Amino acid sequence: MPLTAARTPPPSAARTTPPSVLSATSASASPSAGRSPDLGARDADGYLKRILTARVYDVARETAMDSAPGLSARLGHRVLFKREDQQPVFSFKVRGAYNKMVNLPAEALARGVITASAGNHAQGVALSAARLGVRAIIVVPLTAPQVKIDAVRTHGGAMVEVVQAGESYSEACDHALMLQREHGMTFIPAFDDPDVIAGQGTVGMEILRQHRGPLDAIFVPIGGGSLAAGVAAYVKAVRPEIRVIGVQTEDSCAMARSIAAGERITLGEVGLFSDGTAVKRVGEETFRLCRAHLDDVLTVDTDALCAAIKDVFQDTRSLVEPAGALAVAGLKRFAEQAGGAPQTLVAITSGANMNFDRLRIVAERAEVVEAAAR
Repeated sequence: MPLTAARTPPPSAARTTPPSVLSATSASASPSAGRSPDLGARDADGYLKRILTARVYDVARETAMDSAPGLSARLGHRVLFKREDQQPVFSFKVRGAYNKMVNLPAEALARGVITASAGNHAQGVALSAARLGVRAIIVVPLTAPQVKIDAVRTHGGAMVEVVQAGESYSEACDHALMLQREHGMTFIPAFDDPDVIAGQGTVGMEILRQHRGPLDAIFVPIGGGSLAAGVAAYVKAVRPEIRVIGVQTEDSCAMARSIAAGERITLGEVGLFSDGTAVKRVGEETFRLCRAHLDDVLTVDTDALCAAIKDVFQDTRSLVEPAGALAVAGLKRFAEQAGGAPQTLVAITSGANMNFDRLRIVAERAEVVEAAAR
């Protein structure tokens, strides 16, 4: 069964936890219950200012919010896609990477930077290193799609060295930390850092600026958690009535299980189909923010991901990677069980860096889902 991890704030949080989206009352429950109307109280972490002042637009662009007419008609809700797959590196990750690097002291940049990534953060760091004229070593797992590795080299040029190590992000990160100690370079976290989180939070800022009308829920993919943490922190500070719902795959659900357990847990292994979210252990700061601000975390399987990739293609004629379709798959699961009056729902299509040879698997599994629904 897919997992749902309802938010469990610490005792000091000035909120009551809304019911799970899967409960009988979730479609009509008020997410703002128990929240202080004071903006300063809602932004106790200070992330609102961090996000509003984030330096992302030197390299990132404000992406479109596109209607999904086909999916909207099928689900009976108004569905919008926040198109982070349209970034220069075809992923939101450039926002956090650049915001972290541009805020570093000159001496930290002078030592060079190093990072670990499943591929999308790597491209963000590579583009940022080239823009800032900084030497970078980027460690990616052996399982990273070749399209992402090639893009890292393209974006970084002569400033970047790519090293492949480990079968997952966590193993690549261990290798990167070893190299950092050897070379004395500055480490650029993929997710567990306030500047990275603030950079990703600008996605939430754009959503609320682009859609000022009624908005019921925003669906956010989760790997290490920086996008969900940043978006949730901003949205709950500005429009706390909007639900923010994280989505993970069933075989890489470290955030959902950590929230359910009340502490960070480490998965023994992770599935690699959604390589962009294959994280064994979420960040300390991302866990704290997601636990406090997310309304729910849903999980979906590989077949649901493949069907969601096809859904995005049918409405946009764009191909997103599995992690890029994760929020859409979660939105569909929510919509199919929510019932009630039509709602306005936003899914962040977070990336489009997929190996071309994976398309056959996606098409085959999407057909299985469609056949079962007939």
